[in-house]
Amino acid sequence: MARRTMEVRQEEILQATVAEISDRGLANVRVSDVAGRLGISSALVYYHFATKERLISAAYQYAAAEDMAGLERLAGAGGPAVDRLRAILRFSLPAGSSMSWELWIDAWSAALRWDEVRRTSRAMDRRWKEKVAQVIADGVASGEFVCPEPQAAAWRLTALIDGLAIQIVSNRSAIRRGDVARWVAAAAGAEVGVPMELLS
Repeated sequence: MARRTMEVRQEEILQATVAEISDRGLANVRVSDVAGRLGISSALVYYHFATKERLISAAYQYAAAEDMAGLERLAGAGGPAVDRLRAILRFSLPAGSSMSWELWIDAWSAALRWDEVRRTSRAMDRRWKEKVAQVIADGVASGEFVCPEPQAAAWRLTALIDGLAIQIVSNRSAIRRGDVARWVAAAAGAEVGVPMELLS
């Protein structure tokens, strides 16, 4: 047991914290629950992460890393910008399991109270918007899009997606995913000067 305790790595603690977030919600996670899941002491968790806030922030970033990697793959895939933007829009909308979106929404709520989570959330959100803006700018440069302000367009599109995703995840039967996809494609088409069908 002692050897096992000493060998616990930060990644294992983060995985256990993500599992606790999934079970309890981000605001309700306790360090003792994370430690209990791993069979270690709370002191060891605090050894790796000095505060609960730092642990939660790191777990959020760890869990969202897959989403960020997916976005960056799509943005940097090469090929026509319209194809990349369409893929990003599809990737960004809740589909199938909404666990990832539940995490983002949960983190936004926690960011109202915890500075560390706020800083992490802000940095990740900025990265997301920058990737969308870059794809739009690439489309402008290639002549595919007409958009005088790619960054502003990215902010408007991601804000629309965020708001609609909250409705899908929180009010599961309020709106249909097909309708949301159509609305987002129409908004994106208007932002970049192409028919919505190209982004559906």
